[in-house]
Amino acid sequence: MPLMPLFRLVICCALAFATWSAHAFERPFPPSAKRGVMTPGMYPEITLDSKARRLSAGSRIWNRDNLIQMPASLPSTQMTVHYTEDIEGNIDRVWILTDEEIKKPAPKPATETTE
Repeated sequence: MPLMPLFRLVICCALAFATWSAHAFERPFPPSAKRGVMTPGMYPEITLDSKARRLSAGSRIWNRDNLIQMPASLPSTQMTVHYTEDIEGNIDRVWILTDEEIKKPAPKPATETTE
């Protein structure tokens, strides 16, 4: 019987450690990602770097906690983001950056090679 409290303590510590390590996850951004300042508008319209842009059909937005967020639930404030464009020039993926990610240098533009 005295082993039960010890067992619970070990389980709690293991769960706390697993949760703590999940917060240390560094989000991988694709090499084609660009940095910009986005202000959401009426879906699918957004303003990106003071230019009117559109979200593509099926676009995905990840919030600061790396969870998918619906465009209609975004606040109407400026956010620093990384984003990618589809072949038509619409925005297809957006990552809302944390304060730590903003401090890091912006991704360098991917160079295109033509053969």
